[in-house]
Amino acid sequence: MQPEYISRFFATLKAANPQPVTELEYTSVFELLTAVLLSAQATDVSVNKATRNLFVVANTPAKMLALGLEGLEQHIKTIGLYHSKARHLLHTCQLLLDQHGGHVPRTREALETLPGVGRKTANVVLNSAFGEPTMAVDTHIFRVGNRTGLAPGKTPLEVELKLLKRVPKEYLVDAHHWLILHGRYVCKARQPLCDACQVSAFCKSAPRKRP
Repeated sequence: MQPEYISRFFATLKAANPQPVTELEYTSVFELLTAVLLSAQATDVSVNKATRNLFVVANTPAKMLALGLEGLEQHIKTIGLYHSKARHLLHTCQLLLDQHGGHVPRTREALETLPGVGRKTANVVLNSAFGEPTMAVDTHIFRVGNRTGLAPGKTPLEVELKLLKRVPKEYLVDAHHWLILHGRYVCKARQPLCDACQVSAFCKSAPRKRP
């Protein structure tokens, strides 16, 4: 994507959705961390369905630990990989209590020491909970970055670093959400909706004339 198109690309996405947010449901930083941990290789819809009941009884690390492994698994068994996710979540809860006073840390380094928390998960928490200008590159953002030419790269980290460099500062905090939503609902993997795409004029792959 040509540099002069990038601001127009994000201005168009902003005009359509001025205040984008994650589709995961949460009311606290701990609930967000829990939801993101559970969302790996699962849909936000399936995670929200499980956490609506889970967070009623366990919305803190201490309450989550009190459920025990079997109790937690009963709440999240409809989510893929729930066995390993339950173990990671309980271990994370213990570390939050032992090392962070029961609070979710707000640095990437500290977040990545928690079981099941990699760079992408840490970036989601830093961005959505703490308003940090991070870029959590999932399959949607990886696809959009490459397909549009906005930030081509062979690895998620390469795409992330290019996005952080190329996205104008005024759009950076919300760019993560715009790109995920665009990839999820418009720039789909198998059948991108180019005819309905509001930013196709700036995309290197869309069958449209350039502005």
